[in-house]
Amino acid sequence: MTLIRFTVLFLFIGSLASLPSAARADGPSREEAVAAMHRAVRFFRAECSTHGGYVYRVSDDLTKREGENRVDETMAWVEPPGTPAVGMAYLDAHRLTADPVLLEAAIETAGALVRGQLFSGGWMGFIEFDPQKRKQYAYRVDGKEVDDRKNWTTYDDDKSQSAMRFLMQLDKTLEFENETIHEAALYALDAAVKAQYPNGAWPQQFREFHKAKEFPVLSASFPVEWPREFPDFRYTSHYTLNDDTISDLITTMLDAKDVYGDERYLDAARRGGDFLILAQLPEPQPGWAQQYDREMHPVWARKFEPPAVTGGESQGAMRTLMQLFRRTGEAKYLEPIPQAIAYYRKSLLPDGRLARFYEIGTNRPLYFTKDYQLTYDDSDMPTHYGFTTSSRLDQIEQEYERLRNTSVSDLHASDEPSPSRMTSKLQQRAAKIIASLDERGAWVQEGRMRNFGEDDHTRRVIESATFAENLRTLATYVASMEAE
Repeated sequence: MTLIRFTVLFLFIGSLASLPSAARADGPSREEAVAAMHRAVRFFRAECSTHGGYVYRVSDDLTKREGENRVDETMAWVEPPGTPAVGMAYLDAHRLTADPVLLEAAIETAGALVRGQLFSGGWMGFIEFDPQKRKQYAYRVDGKEVDDRKNWTTYDDDKSQSAMRFLMQLDKTLEFENETIHEAALYALDAAVKAQYPNGAWPQQFREFHKAKEFPVLSASFPVEWPREFPDFRYTSHYTLNDDTISDLITTMLDAKDVYGDERYLDAARRGGDFLILAQLPEPQPGWAQQYDREMHPVWARKFEPPAVTGGESQGAMRTLMQLFRRTGEAKYLEPIPQAIAYYRKSLLPDGRLARFYEIGTNRPLYFTKDYQLTYDDSDMPTHYGFTTSSRLDQIEQEYERLRNTSVSDLHASDEPSPSRMTSKLQQRAAKIIASLDERGAWVQEGRMRNFGEDDHTRRVIESATFAENLRTLATYVASMEAE
């Protein structure tokens, strides 16, 4: 696991003051915390899993399941907080506690991902386990590749990337001795390297590898004109920043270099950063678009994603460029940032937020009506999509200034996370989490199923994201007690 990802587990601990030893006796015992973890894991595996795979949420009565869409009992979801995210929670908790129950659960979850890996290298948004329905998909474990089967590796929304990161981290924990997991992780990573375009970008989806000569290396530029009406064509081969697709792939490649020591992965990450440099649009709008065509022009994706300069993914691009500078010390990754920050500061909305889309040329914020007509008016927008986004420009600029004034030698100083420390807040959180387990071992919360229509009366749900967070917290609590 990269230091960046591993450190996230300890952020809330490192920010708290240590609790005096005498006060710690009031918290749950180690035995209580371990017993709660085991109860929760046992229930989640038995009642919320399908062949080791998971979804976003399950209704309290266990009759309804959903990911981004409705899901039946034979299907698991890949996109976080689905299967890879739950598997990573098991693995993180095991690394904190060395508990074999948690490692067993992580290996079971990896098995589900192996069964969902496609011949193209990655994963679709879901995994089907029904034997008959599986025949539609080009799953590697099911035999020879067949041309008419669905074989779309998907990088949108961190789908295949999260699966790769979990498998390779588990591979490392297992000391590369589980041949099935090791081979699946390397197969996926090698496919991602092959799928990278000559300019360093990646597609949103692919089923076969591109022909390099068809994709020239160009700098981004504005089209002379662009269609105001949605052209309705498949956009999956575009160079895609949308939903941080390329940023997630760069992070995954950096993780792969750390785990396997293979310079090919670091080179792929660098080339991804080189693409972000190429993709910065020229003045007077030196930001980034959500997606580009082969001519490096901003282009349409879905019917509510027009060619435009984006205020969302551009912030992710700047953070990724700084991440690459921290890893490589190469100043070229910092060079696009000041110009972009200045542009986006001038583009802030009156409420301090950024528009998702700024019109090419005029820089006016673009929106859509509920019937998907392009407009400058934000009074009748669809609710399923965010047309404004929070500004992180202050944090980005602060980090840029810190890095600009840091010597390259200091960039490589040890950044290991501090050992877990017992705190009053951690103690209280652990107690609350244990108390909130129901008699089955489930963490149930108020909520609704989002894909079952207005007539669905579900008001209490079991969330995979909550399970993962609570499991990590209890594992951190146990590790903190053992560090005393």
